[in-house]
Amino acid sequence: MRVLVVEDHAELADSVARVLRREGMAVDVVHDGSGALERASVVEYDVVVLDRDLPGLHGDAVCGALAAEPVRTRVLMLTASGTVAERVEGLSLGADDYLPKPFAYAELVARIRAVARRALPALPPVLVHGDLRLDPARRTATRAGNALALTPKEFAVLEHLLAAQGRAVSSEELLERVWDEAADPFTTTVKATVNRLRSKLGPPPVVETVPRGGYRI
Repeated sequence: MRVLVVEDHAELADSVARVLRREGMAVDVVHDGSGALERASVVEYDVVVLDRDLPGLHGDAVCGALAAEPVRTRVLMLTASGTVAERVEGLSLGADDYLPKPFAYAELVARIRAVARRALPALPPVLVHGDLRLDPARRTATRAGNALALTPKEFAVLEHLLAAQGRAVSSEELLERVWDEAADPFTTTVKATVNRLRSKLGPPPVVETVPRGGYRI
């Protein structure tokens, strides 16, 4: 899952990014509204975590602009005000959910996953293929009932491949959806991660290499 965190308080933004990355998400961070719209114009994010009270270009304007895009990015709006009127106003602007500050990181993660599931087509909460089972919310993956010890990136790659439901996923798509802007597009990191994942999944193989197409389950 690719997430953009838009928060002008750098310390909070970095803290949120660290938590989300531990959950296997690819996270980019910007500190102002203009930067958020610029980044969203070139990267298709699953969820934008948007501080409403941004200086300069207000979060309301950013939310409205994102909601008007043909490709609908889910928006989770954050604000220091938790009144009902503020929440209603934020949702009326096009936000998909609303979380008042201060918040628990566990709730933030749960809400991000919840709004991401609203994308079409909807995915089941647990992804299953044969004896392979992956639960994104609980961060667990098993094969034939045996727990798989996957790194966050291996877990994220497996989740994306399972979510593709048999569609071939290119290395470029995996790099964009699983890694963040710091990833070097010319490295073999995707191939190396897939190879490690295959090893941990064991026989019979389930991750197929598609010539000139990438990978699929």
